[in-house]
Amino acid sequence: MFEQRKQLFAELEAARSSKVISFITSDRPGLETQIAADAVDLFVSHLDEIGVTEKITLFLYTRGGSTLAAWNIVNLLNQFCDELEIIVPSKCHSAGTLMSLGAKTIVMTKQATLGPIDPSVNTPLNPQIEGAPIGVRLPVSVEAIKGYFELAKEEIGINNEANLTEILLKLSEHVHPLVLGEVYRSRTQIQMLARKLIKGQLQEEAQIQKVISFLCSDSGSHDYTINRREAKNELGLNIEKPSADLYTLINAIYTDIHNELQISQPMDLNAVLGGNQVAPYSYRRGLVESLAGGSHYFSSEGVLFRIDQPGVPPQIIPIQDQRNFEGWRHAR
Repeated sequence: MFEQRKQLFAELEAARSSKVISFITSDRPGLETQIAADAVDLFVSHLDEIGVTEKITLFLYTRGGSTLAAWNIVNLLNQFCDELEIIVPSKCHSAGTLMSLGAKTIVMTKQATLGPIDPSVNTPLNPQIEGAPIGVRLPVSVEAIKGYFELAKEEIGINNEANLTEILLKLSEHVHPLVLGEVYRSRTQIQMLARKLIKGQLQEEAQIQKVISFLCSDSGSHDYTINRREAKNELGLNIEKPSADLYTLINAIYTDIHNELQISQPMDLNAVLGGNQVAPYSYRRGLVESLAGGSHYFSSEGVLFRIDQPGVPPQIIPIQDQRNFEGWRHAR
């Protein structure tokens, strides 16, 4: 809990001669959250409390989210300090990796991973998932569209303009043309943002292009993970290996957060209800914290109902979720 983490944050600030902000988005199965625009104002609040300072340490755990929200947050952090470092205790993927490019130094534990930054497009015009509830749409991966055309050209050998046009028209029957346009725009945008951010770590154009190409497409899959050694030795990013004492401190903070958010424990509604017909719940699904600004936590709160049906096993009776609050709360 935040009350216990205060001392750990104070120790980390002393060890790094910096001001610490933690940003956590949960990937707990069934309770996932992402980097989103609503976190930007929270960072403003914390940074106003901290004030302009020489160095800021961002403790970051995330599977990704909004590219533009990540861009806004990392630029905001750089406005309040001369030096930004990001500590990666475990996962820092997709838009989180984009944020790490904007730091002067990335501190990675031995289990920490970065990932590709190729975005997926989610709009109301995306393809409907067959069998899913109305409104649930299939994310369209930027690199999946690119791979579709590379398959046609390089593997099947289709190169003439008329046949490629036919392939595009066939694709547009399944993916709305405006979504395809958004895919192209997103791919161009992510490369531009990465190029702007990475200049704090790399200066040589050839090296910058190598990193951007790898993160945007050459890694082959959005699920690819980049460990500390690859990030440093192959990509040339400014990676710092923590000392034994620093690692112990980082791991203590991460373990406390991991336990509070129950990140490894899938959401089980039947377990929450147990033998009861009604049970309240409250789950913390994201954190923005600092010693100066306190703890902002993203909370989902409500009541679960199970209506018993004679002869029907409880585990297969539909459970109703009456959610009465979802948003950010604040605690000192």
